[in-house]
Amino acid sequence: MLTIQIAGHWGCTVFVFTRSEKERARARALGAAGAFGYDETTPVPLDAAITFAPNGAVAVAALRPTARGGTVAINAIHLDQVPAFSYDLLWLERNLVSVANYTRADAREFLALAAQIPVRTAVDLVPLASANDALVRLERGQVDGAAVIRA
Repeated sequence: MLTIQIAGHWGCTVFVFTRSEKERARARALGAAGAFGYDETTPVPLDAAITFAPNGAVAVAALRPTARGGTVAINAIHLDQVPAFSYDLLWLERNLVSVANYTRADAREFLALAAQIPVRTAVDLVPLASANDALVRLERGQVDGAAVIRA
């Protein structure tokens, strides 16, 4: 959800796709112009898209609403198999890129911008003894924001 806030700060119109109605409501509250389920479409072609799900099918689906010359960035540490897809999704100069090569300089730039905006974050503090429970809650979509384990 940090991405919504930064893109909004830059004057971008943001559309969010997620399975969860709760997350769609959260995206709208943070300034997204629209929030949709995976089976819905945007009202306009997208200049760019960022995927966060570690699912190759989501990355391919993000190419569909992306306009000519647009970019889809995969923001996942790992990604399951990208399914075969029609090459026409890459035609017209669409780009599919990864953000796997994030650097320390990128992190410093992000933190400075986050402080300038400032971004709002939601943190769920979890005692170390409850770390496994927190992982289960995270998997079920029951964590708002980030789960932070406290020793």
